Amino acid sequence: MSAKLAVSGGEPLLKRSDFGNWPVITEDDWRFVNEVMDSGIVAGGTAPQVTALEREWAEYTGAKYCLTTVSGTSALHMALAAAGVGPGDEVITSAFTFLASASCAIHQNAVPVFVDIDPRTYCMDPAKLEAAITERTKVIIPVHIQGLPADMDPILEIARKYNLFVIEDACQAHGATYKERMVGTMGNVGAFSLNNFKNLCGGEGGLFITDDEDIVSKGSLIRCFGDEVDEVSHRRKYNASILGYMYRNQELPAALTRGQLKHLDANNDIRIANADYLTAELSRIPGVIPPYCPPECKHVYFMYNVRFDPKAAGVDCSPRRFREAVEKALYKEGMLVGQWQTVPVPAQDLFQSKLGYGGSSYPWSVNEDKGIKYDYSVDNFPVAKELCDTYTVVHGIHAPNGRDLMEKFVGAFRKVFDNLDEAIAHADDEIYPGADGKLYGAG
Repeated sequence: MSAKLAVSGGEPLLKRSDFGNWPVITEDDWRFVNEVMDSGIVAGGTAPQVTALEREWAEYTGAKYCLTTVSGTSALHMALAAAGVGPGDEVITSAFTFLASASCAIHQNAVPVFVDIDPRTYCMDPAKLEAAITERTKVIIPVHIQGLPADMDPILEIARKYNLFVIEDACQAHGATYKERMVGTMGNVGAFSLNNFKNLCGGEGGLFITDDEDIVSKGSLIRCFGDEVDEVSHRRKYNASILGYMYRNQELPAALTRGQLKHLDANNDIRIANADYLTAELSRIPGVIPPYCPPECKHVYFMYNVRFDPKAAGVDCSPRRFREAVEKALYKEGMLVGQWQTVPVPAQDLFQSKLGYGGSSYPWSVNEDKGIKYDYSVDNFPVAKELCDTYTVVHGIHAPNGRDLMEKFVGAFRKVFDNLDEAIAHADDEIYPGADGKLYGAG
């Protein structure tokens, strides 16, 4: 029998001071940020840090064009607007993702449609995609979830068959590759986030990449109020030719991102090494299911998901209760664990109520008034639902953390799984697992 669990009053295996925070700030970050302060230029769509970041990210990914944006969400919305998506159009995305992968469609007056996920990768299941396509479908948004690329070849093949626009939601997958192709470069547009959590951190911001000159031109208009630019003077005319938004990034976030980009590959390598070690060790514990990475993919582990199986652990307990018990016990051992998405996106209140603009049922009503119904029942997405019942995120696999911390993580898992009856006895305790904001640079 192992030592008494911390959830029962025993000594925790980890302290908060064992964890290094993200992002790791280097001299490169200070240098670029100081350039902003020295220049006196703090904003502008053609300002020096913004344009340099656009050039450097295009070079890194191999894309022809890049626009900086205020967020990954805005990059997704810009892409839909540039694709001409409008009322009554349908946009297909994954049932397990962040809200913005779907809400971007609503902001363009279109209707989100969801596809369930693959049980091993947690990305959109290509085998279920074609059944979701209708004559109203305009766009597919595959999501490279938590750092793992979606299975793009069959998705792209289906998109070509139906002449559909593809926007890659790569907001969580900077530097990930699928069959040696960089995520974000396989569809018509790639969208990335630069918030404080992400592998490439700017504090806030986003990136929009494409090889299509017409799409980047439209994206540029949408990014800045729809204002035309004079071809000779290159100055804004203050004449909006289309509906646009204020989606420009600023110099300080762009400067920080440029500094972080210099270390992206090295920091991703640390995540991968930590993840590989955890996967090798945790897979030896009955009832623990580490994340899976297909051999043709490079997973950059924005998050490290672990699932729990009570049957494999020899425990007579519902999967959700088992996950909650283990999660709480690990948290009390000092691990920073907790759920990210607690339900599939279509199960969120927004989609259950279909309350859109002004408290109305718009944009769903555009099609539902014609007799077309949208069923967002969680039972339509059983794989995503099962995942949300059974997974937790193990925080702290990012730099500067390394093998020493990973070994403590494994020790905490083993301690809890050696005392499962004790852990389950505390399943109803008022314990609230999660990571504090400072771990990811949030105040």
